[in-house]
Amino acid sequence: MQRVTSATAARLFDVAATRRIEQAAAAALPPHALMQRAGRAVARLAMAIAPRARTIWIACGPGNNGGDGFEAAARLQQRGFAPVVTWLGDESRLPADARAALQRARDAGVRFADAPPERHDLAIDALLGIGATRAPEGRMLDWLQRMHADPAPLLSVDTPSGLNADTGALSFAIPVAAPASADPRRYCLSLLTLKPGLFTAQGRDAAGEAWFEDLGVEAGAEAPAARLTGAPPTSRRRESSHKGSYGDVAVIGGAPGMAGAALLAGSAALAAGAGRVFVAPLDSAVAPLDPLQPELMFRRPEALDLGALTVVCGCGGGEAVAEVLPRVLAEARMLVLDADALNAIAADAGLQSHLQVRRSAGRVTVLTPHPLEAARLMNASTGEVQADRLGAAARLAARFGAVVVLKGSGTVVAALGELPAINPSGNARLATAGTGDVLAGMVGAALAAGRPALAAACEAVWIHGDLADRWPAGTPLTAGALARRRPES
Repeated sequence: MQRVTSATAARLFDVAATRRIEQAAAAALPPHALMQRAGRAVARLAMAIAPRARTIWIACGPGNNGGDGFEAAARLQQRGFAPVVTWLGDESRLPADARAALQRARDAGVRFADAPPERHDLAIDALLGIGATRAPEGRMLDWLQRMHADPAPLLSVDTPSGLNADTGALSFAIPVAAPASADPRRYCLSLLTLKPGLFTAQGRDAAGEAWFEDLGVEAGAEAPAARLTGAPPTSRRRESSHKGSYGDVAVIGGAPGMAGAALLAGSAALAAGAGRVFVAPLDSAVAPLDPLQPELMFRRPEALDLGALTVVCGCGGGEAVAEVLPRVLAEARMLVLDADALNAIAADAGLQSHLQVRRSAGRVTVLTPHPLEAARLMNASTGEVQADRLGAAARLAARFGAVVVLKGSGTVVAALGELPAINPSGNARLATAGTGDVLAGMVGAALAAGRPALAAACEAVWIHGDLADRWPAGTPLTAGALARRRPES
């Protein structure tokens, strides 16, 4: 059994592939072996999560996910715990494995009840598995909401009930914990394979801390649907290197009233190791010096030799960025498009054509949209983007011939012909103004240093999230401090 952390690199398999892996394993093993292994793993993790628990509420559903819960209940009973099973099912319609597990739970003396216990020390969600397509309702919905709202730890078996294992879309609203209680600790033990939905969209909130148990089964020749990036490899600068070894970044943005966005991107590029950073504000009234960071060199946009630079364009660009985009798209050697540059492209078919021409010219482009910007580029709704983040990122990458960084919980990085990547680092402290500008600058620095575009994007996204994960508790995380990688005192 393995805990999945932000440093974990792993293959992620969709429901269809997981089903095929499960069927092949079941055919090669003795009857009921897989479910017994799953129940044993769930019980082991439950005992590790709450070793002093007395009452353990296990909510079991009508299929094999419920069977895993029965197996876990039998083993917990044998180890001296007091599991209470509430079950929504019909014994005559249970799959054979689950029926056998139900009998083992009864033989072990597990208590079955019609309603949840008044108090529990740990809850186990074994209601719905990966194949569920309908939203929970009735008693099942009531039990799920109680589990998620209660301060006791919650362990989900395979996937949290109601979560689409492929996309991370959740079919019901997780209740907010009562003000008098802390948010409940959530855990998920993914069985046989790791699923993409656990790590993006609403999956991270629903699953909490993810664990993996392969049940002794190899994935074989099955192709993954995505991958967790894990931590990038560490690198050491050569002693013989110089500033020219790490490339030049130019930030074009900062329309009137929004100069700070361009400065954030420039500061982040500096801190990420770019050799030189130029800032080209679209507001001509901006002073040509940042006294707090004199390393930033100011230029007028028209004075830049774009063909020799990695350009980060759009941060705080406002409507003014549309005027410079045709030249930027045509000339920039490598290009990161963010924020208002993406909005301008979404609204202008001509700019979209310019962007697509870059692909045929072999020029590198990285797009860094948040869900609303992605929706505008796709002529879709934000809800449609969030309902299938992997698919949305892949479609944008194919359309524009670019590497796409779809920001959000579980940022997705996609490129044409490549396996999509989900970033496991980062947290909600990044949900503040300017952190996207910081990420754009970091991507620009990685490109300028010579990283391939997909690797540069994955590396920058992971480091950006890791900085937030390691940020001191109780210290405000502002975009300016994040750009400098230095908490403010």
